[in-house]
Parts: sequence; structure tokens; C-alpha cells
Amino acid sequence: MCAAALAAFGAAAWPARADWRDDIGTFRIGIVAEPGGGNTIPGLARLTDAYANALGMKVEFVVARDYAALIEAQASGRVQYAVYSALAYATASERCGCVEPLVAPVDADGAVGIRSVLVTRDGRLPDLAAMASHRIAIAPADNVGGALLPLAALSAEGVRIARDSPFLARAASATAAETMLAGGEADALFGWEPAAADGQPSHSDGTVARLEAAGIAEASLRVLWTSALLRYGPHAVRSDLDPEAKRRLTVFLTNLKSQTPDVYDLLERAHSGGFTPALPKDYAMALAIVRLTGGKE
Repeated sequence: MCAAALAAFGAAAWPARADWRDDIGTFRIGIVAEPGGGNTIPGLARLTDAYANALGMKVEFVVARDYAALIEAQASGRVQYAVYSALAYATASERCGCVEPLVAPVDADGAVGIRSVLVTRDGRLPDLAAMASHRIAIAPADNVGGALLPLAALSAEGVRIARDSPFLARAASATAAETMLAGGEADALFGWEPAAADGQPSHSDGTVARLEAAGIAEASLRVLWTSALLRYGPHAVRSDLDPEAKRRLTVFLTNLKSQTPDVYDLLERAHSGGFTPALPKDYAMALAIVRLTGGKE
């Protein structure tokens, strides 16, 4: 009887640990407002209900004015979940080391991100090692695929190159850089191409496809170098989120395109192929760019 009484007292004195939902209270999802959209999110009620059903708890969307504000909100714990660009996620990872990707979108043709490419025409540039003695067109400094990605990737490979390298001819736009190659003002061009997870290029879009559409014969174009993959931006959670919440979110998101395509279209407008799981290692190239630029997303 004494043992039973002590056990009963102990149970009363040490209540069972609260469910992770009780610990969180309201699950907050951070998202950056679309340009000109203010604080409104198209389909907010449907998105909120979908996430609430997946998690079995109250959900609230928080609209940030920009990625810097979103990163701060997740780093401080004000939001548990955020929708990022690749560079914004890498910046958040550098900022606090407290985030991890769950899923990332895929294109309808299977592309999961982009690679930078060095393209020459009619053999004007023989190889990568000869760049310093030729004129290489490059996109504006803030262009990801045509400027930031090649500089970060080549630096990571030990190739000496800087933003102000004398052989780089800075164009006013990516289109202007293509025009320089087409018109003979440059011997090669840093551009981009979509790529699948296995590294195979998707020829439906990208610099080579654009050059061919402009009338340059495919046989006259040659890709001399390709960078590592820059994955499309992820949906990321705080690393300290309960594993069951992560599991529920991953299942919900990876099935969203097939089960509720209209909700998927509200959540992801740029890439129509659905979500697939993502890992921190998928953003190594994004981290290299962030470190190259000093953390400026």
C-alpha cells in the first residue's frame, strides 16, 4: 500500500511531458511577400487549413518584408518554418546554424536547380585555362547563375578569378552578355542551365537554349565547363523542431502535388514538378556563394 501510495504521489508530482504541439502553441510559417503584394498571400485560408490538418494544430502565416527579416524571425524562434531562396537559406544557416531544409521544388522536366556554364562559339576559347587571354562576357554582379555561381564555383575549384578580373567583360544584363557572344564582342560567356539531381542538364531552358533560339547553330556552341549544382530554394524548419513535426511536414509536402495540386500551385508558383526531400549538403554551392559575397543575400 505504501508503494502504491508513493507511486500515485509521484505520478501526480511529475505530470507527463506535454505534446510537442502544446510546447509550440501556434505553428508559425514565415514567407516573403511577393513584390507589390503587401502583406497578402493568395489562398491564405486554404494554405493555413492544409498545414493545420497536416500538423494537427493551429497554424499562422507570418509575412516578412524581405529575406533578411525572415531569417531574423526564424533565427530568433518567432517562426518555426520558412520558405527560402537558396541563398537566403544559406544565409540563415550561416547566421545561426539552427535551420535545416525539409523539401525543395522540382521543375516539370525533373530539374532540381541550376548550374553555371562557360559557353564558347566556334572554338574561340579553347579551354578554361585560356580564359585570361580572352574576353569572357559575364552578367551583372548580382546575377546568380551568370555571375555569382561561376565565381564561387571556380574559386572552390582553385581557379584564380575575381569579380574585377581584367578578362571579364561585365554586361548590363544576362541578355546583353548573350548578345556579346553572338556578335563577336566576347569569346565566351558565363551562363546557366537547369539540371537534374544526377547532374544531367535540362535543355528546355538556359543560356544555350536561348542562344539557339536567337539563331546560333547548335553545332557552333560548346560548353567548356559546368559548375556544381545550385539547388532551388528550400522549405526549412528550425533544427530543434520535434522529429514528428518534421516527418508530418515532409509527408504532407512531398505528396502535395499529387494529392492537392491546387494547394501546391498556391504554395509554389515557379516550379511545377512537386517537392522532393532536401538535405543540408544540397546547399553547399549556395553556402559558397554566401561566403564569397560576405553573407549578402
